[in-house]
Order: sequence, then C-alpha cells, then structure tokens
Amino acid sequence: MIDIYLTDEHEHLVKQTELSKGCWINLTRPSEFEIQKIVDGTGIPSDFIRDSLDDDERSRIEKEDGSVLIIVDFPVLVQDESDSAPYDTIPLGIIVTPYYFVTVCLQSNPIVDDFINNRVKNFFTYKKTRFTLQILYAIARYYLKYLKTIDHRTIIIERELRESMRNKELFNLLALEKTLVYFTTSLKSNNIVMEKMTKQGFLRMYEDDQDLLEDVIIEIKQAIEMSEVHSNILSGMMDAYASVISNNVNVVMKFLTIVTIVLSVPTMVASFYGMNVDAIPWQHEPHAFWIPISIAILLSGVTALFFWKKKYF
Repeated sequence: MIDIYLTDEHEHLVKQTELSKGCWINLTRPSEFEIQKIVDGTGIPSDFIRDSLDDDERSRIEKEDGSVLIIVDFPVLVQDESDSAPYDTIPLGIIVTPYYFVTVCLQSNPIVDDFINNRVKNFFTYKKTRFTLQILYAIARYYLKYLKTIDHRTIIIERELRESMRNKELFNLLALEKTLVYFTTSLKSNNIVMEKMTKQGFLRMYEDDQDLLEDVIIEIKQAIEMSEVHSNILSGMMDAYASVISNNVNVVMKFLTIVTIVLSVPTMVASFYGMNVDAIPWQHEPHAFWIPISIAILLSGVTALFFWKKKYF
C-alpha cells in the first residue's frame, strides 16, 4: 500500500495522489508493482525498499547515490496469542532523498499513525532531517512505554506467584524475559545507528536538529538501561521462584515421608498381633483387641513427637 502526504502552506498534512517535491511516501507491505513504481518515480535504489521489508534485517545506516537508508527496529504488540513473547520488534526503513521522504514497513504501526493523525507537533514532511529524528524519538518513547507496561505486568505476576506457585506464571515471566532480550538487542543496534549518524554526518543537521538528536540518544540509552535492569530483575526472579518451588516440593516430600513412617508403626504392630501363633502376649485377655491398638497409638505418638522435636514438621 502506498500513501503520499505533503505539508501544505497552512502547515496541514494533506494526502496526495501523485509524487511531489517535499512529500512523504509511506509504504506498508508494498507489492512488487508498488515497489517498482516508487523506484521509477523517485530514483531510490530498490534494495533500500526490499531490505526494509526483511523481518530479520538488522538496524543500520548507509548512503548511496544521494539517498540515505536508515533501518531501525521498533516494538510492536504481538497479535498472535500462540507466540510466547507479548512484544516483538520489526524493522522500519527510513529513506531520505533530496526531494522525497520515504518510510517502509511490513505492517501498519502506531508510530507512523501518530504522524498521519497529527499527534506529533512541529511536524513537516519537507523537513526531512527533523522528520527522521522525530520518528526515532517516537520509537524510543514507545520502547519506554512498553517497558513500563512490562514492569507493571511483572508486579502482577509476582503477586500471583506469592499466592500460588503455578507453571503458568513462570511461563509468563519467561515470555517477558524473552521480550526484554528482543528489546535490548534492538535498542543497542539502534544506538549504534545513532552514533554513526552523529559521527559521520549522513544527514544535514541544523541547530534545532542537534538538540533533538541529543534527546533521541538520551531516550535510547535510557531505554537500554531500563531493559537491562528489568531483564536482570526477571532473571533473578525466575531463579528465586524456581528455588522456592523446588524447596516446596522437598518440604511436601519430607512431610509425606514422615506421615508414611508414622502410619507404618500401627501397620507393623497389627502385623505382629495378626500372626497365627500361640506366643503372642495377652492374646487370651478379655480386652486383647485394645492392647495392640494402645501400643500402636503409643509408638506412633512417640515417633511423631521425635520428628516434631527434630523440627521435621
């Protein structure tokens, strides 16, 4: 799908039908025909668009024939419930040419939608460097937003684990830890892109752009630190709860073993008095039945008292 936008003289974002100087071209899962149409109309290398549509493409920045390609990963909410991780990262391609600004993505996303729906202030399609930095800043903010959500979900799962040790909560923690690994890897790659952009001057920077660039770098580094901290916390929680569950199993097994030993004493006494021999003591007494019962209760009580003194209960 191809969408073309242009900021008019009244600073309003207007949807266009044809390419024009200073316009923004948004490609969402384009077909081969649409890719070729944009390549022919803008002179952008076709590899720039196709690389941005590769789900496994790593974050990078390069320049060719006056066009700059920036590929960064941004977070998305996973719609498929069968996936173990609640969030994933996919690449977003930003192509800057002397006359056009192009974004390429595998799916529609809230970051681009924020610009289309005028949720971003001081946004102009023809200010390509600033537009690029605004997108990168929005991506960093979404990382921070999702990291806060992950932190909130971690607290809820921790409360559930305190009440009931179930595998479901542990699997949820594992899914969040998997997400944090995705986030950390993608954020570090994005940070490398920002460093190259700063040092090698791929885009022409103005004074206001420099301030925005510093804000983007700060937000990305903050997101990296948050993801690493949350990842370490989750890893420690997983180890701690695994130890707690293992200890609970040991306690249950120890309790069952003690109960088995205590209950085996009456069984042993009853077995002795159940022998069909003449040497059993008190077998001719009028209350012979209650004698082995009393002995069994006495021995079971002594055994239970012994284990209680040893603090096995």
